[in-house]
Amino acid sequence: MGNLKSLHHLYMKETAVTELPESFGMLTCLMVLNMRKDPNKQEQPNSSFVALPASFTNLLSLQELDARAWRICGEIPDDFEKLAAIESLDLGSNDFYKLPSSLRGLSLLRDLKLPKCEKLQSLPPLPSSLEKLNLANCISLATLSDLSNIKGLQELNLTNCEKLVDLPGLESLTSLRELYMSNCSTCASAAKKRLSKVYLKNLRNLSMPGSRIPDWFTQEMVTFSSHKTRDLTGVIIAVVVSINHHIPDELRYQLPAVLDIQAQIFNGEEAIMTTALNLIGVPRTNQGNVHLCRYPAYRPLVSMLKDGFKIKVTRRNPPYVQGVELKKAGIFLVYENDDDYGGDEDSLDENQQSVSEKLAKFFSSLEENDGIDHQSNCSHEIKEELQLQSKKQKRRPIKSCCSWCGRLSVKS
Repeated sequence: MGNLKSLHHLYMKETAVTELPESFGMLTCLMVLNMRKDPNKQEQPNSSFVALPASFTNLLSLQELDARAWRICGEIPDDFEKLAAIESLDLGSNDFYKLPSSLRGLSLLRDLKLPKCEKLQSLPPLPSSLEKLNLANCISLATLSDLSNIKGLQELNLTNCEKLVDLPGLESLTSLRELYMSNCSTCASAAKKRLSKVYLKNLRNLSMPGSRIPDWFTQEMVTFSSHKTRDLTGVIIAVVVSINHHIPDELRYQLPAVLDIQAQIFNGEEAIMTTALNLIGVPRTNQGNVHLCRYPAYRPLVSMLKDGFKIKVTRRNPPYVQGVELKKAGIFLVYENDDDYGGDEDSLDENQQSVSEKLAKFFSSLEENDGIDHQSNCSHEIKEELQLQSKKQKRRPIKSCCSWCGRLSVKS
C-alpha cells in the first residue's frame, strides 16, 4: 500500500480490515481517509483492541479522518500534532482513555467528534480553531480543560456526560449556538451559573436536566397577532421531554436525537407547516430534560405566520419510535425590542426585562434535582436492560430521516 504515493482519497468504510500496516504512513499525499465501522454491530468475541501504527503521523496532507468504532485503545500518540492539515476528526466509539496534549497544536481543526468514547476520562486543551465538539455519551469523562480560548465554538454536545463536574470557560463561548447537556446532572448546576443574558440571546438550541418551563410562556398553543409598530423577530419553544426506557425500542438508541416532538402552524383546523424540534441527544435515564429551541425571523416557523394562525407543539402520531414522552410545552413570540436591551437589568421589574434576561433567571432557578424521576431512575438497571434489548431485537431499517433532521412538511 505504501507504493500508492499519489493517493488522495481512501474510502474503506465498514470493511473487515482491523489493522493498518506500518507502510500506511508512506501515503503522504492522502487527504481524506474514511475507515469508519458501524458502532451498532456486535463485536466478534475474539476481536482485539487496535493501536495506530507509529507511521500514521506521517500523513501530513490528511484533512479528514474518520476512524469511528475501530477499537483504538490506550493513548493516542503524542506526536498527533504532526497531522497539522487536519480539519475534521472523528474518533467516536473507540476505547482510548486519554488524548494527547499535542491535540492543541492542530490549528486547522474545526470539527472534533468523540461520541461514545466510554473510557475517555479527561480532555486536554483544545485548538482555538474548533467550531464543533461532540462528546456525547462519554460516560467516564470527568474533567474538561478551560474552553475559553475556543472563541469560535458553535456546537457543543455533552449528552450523558454524567460524571462531568464543570465546564470552565463556558461563559466565554460567545459564538456558541447549540449546547446539549441532557442527563448532565452533575455539571448542570455549574453550567447554569455561566448562562448569562448575552449568552442566551445567541443560543439557538439548549438542553439540560429539568422538569419545568418558564411560566411566562404560553402553554402548548399560541395565536399570532401582528403589531402595528413592532415586527415579529423570533419564536422560542420550550419543552420538557423524557424517555421511558422500560418501553423497548432498539432504534431509539441508534439515532442522534429525540424524535417525534414537532411544532406545527395551523390555519384554522388545518396544519399547513410541520417541523421537528432539534432535540439532539438521547438521555440514558428516565430523567426529564428541558429543551429550548429558538427560531429567528428567517425560519418558516416565523416567516409563515399570519394573523390568526396558531403554533402548537405536538407529539407525532403515530410515533416514529416508542417511549418518548412530551411532559410540558410552551411557546413565546419575540417582537422587536423584546430582547434588544444590552444594559444591566437587575433594577428592572420582570415585565420590563429582556427575554434573554428572564431566561437567564429561569435557568439559574432550576434546582439540583429538578427533573429526576425518583420512582425509576436507576441508570445501571436501565443500562442492563438496554444491553438485553440490543441482543434480542433486530435492527429496524430507517425509511426516512426527515422527522429528526428538521426538514419541513408544507401544505400549499
